[in-house]
Amino acid sequence: MKILGIDPGLRTTGFGVIHKQGNTLSYIASGTIKTPDGDLPSRLKVILASVGEVVKSYTPDCAAIEKVFVNVNPHSTLLLGQARGAAICALVAADLAVAEYTALQVKQAVAGHGRAQKAQVQEMVARLLKLPGLPGTDAADALGVAICHAHGGGVLSDLGALAPALARKGIRMRGGRLVG
Repeated sequence: MKILGIDPGLRTTGFGVIHKQGNTLSYIASGTIKTPDGDLPSRLKVILASVGEVVKSYTPDCAAIEKVFVNVNPHSTLLLGQARGAAICALVAADLAVAEYTALQVKQAVAGHGRAQKAQVQEMVARLLKLPGLPGTDAADALGVAICHAHGGGVLSDLGALAPALARKGIRMRGGRLVG
């Protein structure tokens, strides 16, 4: 199975493509999509078209994208959400199933803990995929999203989707145990 991971960004969107066969992961490609300075619609158009080109070039079987976290600056969060939306539109236009993961889920899957720094994620991605060097931070994050999907796939995504509903009912997990 070929998995495309996306780390969305308005200025720089990372992408990473890996192959999963059994428990073995192998690197196919990674890189970044940079948008030129300019108005928002033109930047979103670049993301939409470029993610579409990545899909055409590497023909993944599925895709995974990082969820937006709420930033200190609400305006930045909204802009990031729009960049993410453009990437998702390109993926679904290509009839790909799209899974979504939080940064915490990605860091846990790649580095073993949710507070991993960018450098730790880069190092672990390089180790897991047996790369000769470290990928750039945006490409490493995108490869991490793909690795997260390969390792946990639908289970992590399903659990992430269930969490808000369980929390509304007062059910929470702490230290691997139900609390509430």
